[in-house]
Amino acid sequence: MSMRDAKRLKEWIEARSPAGRLWLFLGAVGVLLGGFSLIGGQPKPVPTPAVVAGVASVSEPSGAVVAGQPAGGSTAAGPADGIGSLSERPGATGKPVKTITVPRSAATESTPPAASAGVTGSDSGTDSVPSSPATRIAEAPQPVNAPKDAIAPAKPAGPYQAAPTPALKTAATTMKIQDVKSPGGISAWLVEEHSVPLLAIRFVFDGGSSQDPAGKEGLANFITAMMDEGAGELDATQFQERMEELAVRMSFEDAKDALYGNFETLTVNRDPALEMLRMALNKPRFDEAAANRIRKQLLANLAYAAKNPQQVAGKAWNEGAFPGHPYGRHANGTAESLAAILPADLEAFRKRTFARDTLKVVAVGDIDAKTLGEILDKVFGDLPAKAELVPVPMTTPKPVEKLQIVEMDVPQSVVQFGMAGPARKDDDFIPAFVMNQILGGGGFASRLTEEVREKRGLAYSVYSYLQPLRYAATFGGGVATKNEAVKQSIDVIRAELDRMAKDGPTETELANAKSYLTGSFALRFDTNAKIASQLLWMLHEDMGIDYPIRRNALIDAVTMDDVKRAARRVLKVDDLFITVVGKPQGLGKD
Repeated sequence: MSMRDAKRLKEWIEARSPAGRLWLFLGAVGVLLGGFSLIGGQPKPVPTPAVVAGVASVSEPSGAVVAGQPAGGSTAAGPADGIGSLSERPGATGKPVKTITVPRSAATESTPPAASAGVTGSDSGTDSVPSSPATRIAEAPQPVNAPKDAIAPAKPAGPYQAAPTPALKTAATTMKIQDVKSPGGISAWLVEEHSVPLLAIRFVFDGGSSQDPAGKEGLANFITAMMDEGAGELDATQFQERMEELAVRMSFEDAKDALYGNFETLTVNRDPALEMLRMALNKPRFDEAAANRIRKQLLANLAYAAKNPQQVAGKAWNEGAFPGHPYGRHANGTAESLAAILPADLEAFRKRTFARDTLKVVAVGDIDAKTLGEILDKVFGDLPAKAELVPVPMTTPKPVEKLQIVEMDVPQSVVQFGMAGPARKDDDFIPAFVMNQILGGGGFASRLTEEVREKRGLAYSVYSYLQPLRYAATFGGGVATKNEAVKQSIDVIRAELDRMAKDGPTETELANAKSYLTGSFALRFDTNAKIASQLLWMLHEDMGIDYPIRRNALIDAVTMDDVKRAARRVLKVDDLFITVVGKPQGLGKD
């Protein structure tokens, strides 16, 4: 760095507020600690007869991932010794608090992003809940290895009943997940971490864009963009200034089936920061001036999305796959529907969806169980007891035609494909999850990348994923290539799906996939925010408080027969619904 650059950096830092400089300092410390942990605590898989190099990356779904191309997502964590332990100790209300010891850290895995996003992002869904929640895909719930017979039964009784196996041996510490209940009856999971003066809270309500009224599509996305635009006596400007003074990080996001909240604060500012969260949830202003400003931003996003082939493909695929169903409506709305949304609509949506009966909360950081119990009642206690959600029917992809072409004057076409897939709690979900890792979820190590990109040079990226939503489950994927290569790319993808369905993977492919999936799992938990996001996903999907120590056993228990069965069941090539956006050549609607 030159002297001039150093001087500019010094001036920039000095211009920050005291709280801002503290965040910068803590961030630098985190980077240093992360570097040290990489030097001394690399995850080591449990020894097995067939441990091979892991694959590149993985798309792991969770609640609401929509069609789109994969993007790097991070959900990390690290290692720990032993298989974890259960213990009982008094909680905030004098009742026993269930505690489970699990690996302290966890991994980064890419997941297909939302086909489109609003101001705060939407239409997404992960093996994790949102970091910004609404964006992931899933594993047996979500977005990994040892001899199966030595660790778990050949076939678990159910998708989440495999016996715990030894945790990854690393230098990382362990975390204890406490099941806390407030005096007012609000439950939460807590991981105490007092070494750093930070607190991360993640929470979720059932609902999401599937609750948007007809004619007012985009309402859920609209409200998530308005939640920090003034509350109580503070207008939008005052609220934002107060958040900056307190160095508070607060955001809201929508998915198809849920609304997520993210909150982070320094311990020194915890009480006033939590008051900001309480006001945002219970007394948002939804001022007309702020709503009009946000509306313009959302309309600008729609205008951009209409020219983005990737987003157009995702939107068109959903509309074609789920005609007449809430999943077929665009979560970001239309110019007409956004214009029809008034502040009164925002408040009505908040009142019927922000309720205690569907609320799930996770807290990670510098706080104890008793204090958390008091905070839960203070922040969430005044919300309505029960949500008033509109019933959403179960569905499966029901396209009128198997091929849909949306013409757009672009040099390369975007292809989105998909069909019905296994639900998250289906017995074949985990085998299908492992199968997908081999097929198209493993980045450069996947079959689709090998056949489409490496051997034929047809595209830079090709991928597949599982998307188990609450009311539908799909298997999908995508590719982007020059217009004259679209037909060949689709033919190769079809052939690979058919080959996997008929022959399954090789023993080496299966060993590699399981090794990667189990070995990388620990990397998802290396920061408080990531731990909170991962645990919220598990809590919301009802995976159980001990899922972190059972998860790898579920992967390890997958046999070649399991994968072949899941592949035959899921990969029915004749059922593929394909959407192409661009000017594809030689592609007829057969």
